[in-house]
Amino acid sequence: MKIEKIHHVAYRCKDAKETVEWYGKMLNMDFILAIAEDRVPSTHEPDPYMHLFLDAGDGNVLAFFELPTKPEMGRDPNTPIWVQHIAFKVKDRDTLLKFKDHLEANGVNVLGVTDHSIFHSIYFFDPSGHRIELACPDPEEEALLKRMDAVKWDMLEEWSRTKRAPKHADWLHAKELGKAL
Repeated sequence: MKIEKIHHVAYRCKDAKETVEWYGKMLNMDFILAIAEDRVPSTHEPDPYMHLFLDAGDGNVLAFFELPTKPEMGRDPNTPIWVQHIAFKVKDRDTLLKFKDHLEANGVNVLGVTDHSIFHSIYFFDPSGHRIELACPDPEEEALLKRMDAVKWDMLEEWSRTKRAPKHADWLHAKELGKAL
């Protein structure tokens, strides 16, 4: 048995129409499906909802639920805002920079470009407050991933024992940390 791929990933949104329009305009995602019912099919609970599906490229689907009868959505107060995010891959750095310019031209506050060595990223928020990351591969991605692959189990084991960041791959953000100092 083996999972084939992610069918879809679903999040809550504040406004279904605004979400479809924003992802279409800002990230060029096509609106591919909507499901709306008055009862939840899995639990049979009476609760009207709108379930949206967007094409995130290459067979990937991003979905949202608008739940008008539920309290306003919030975030887990014990989880930092940078932890929970949706990351999308773009072709290359040129594409990443074009998205950055497009987003900023449309009033979206963008953080980055952040150099993660293996890939480069920008970060921003959608209208519902979900943190979004766009990432492009580094030209040296293949060699860098091999280097990371060689230490992943040692890193996990050390973390499991100590709960402290192992230093096997501290070279990843050395350039970014140097900029900050």
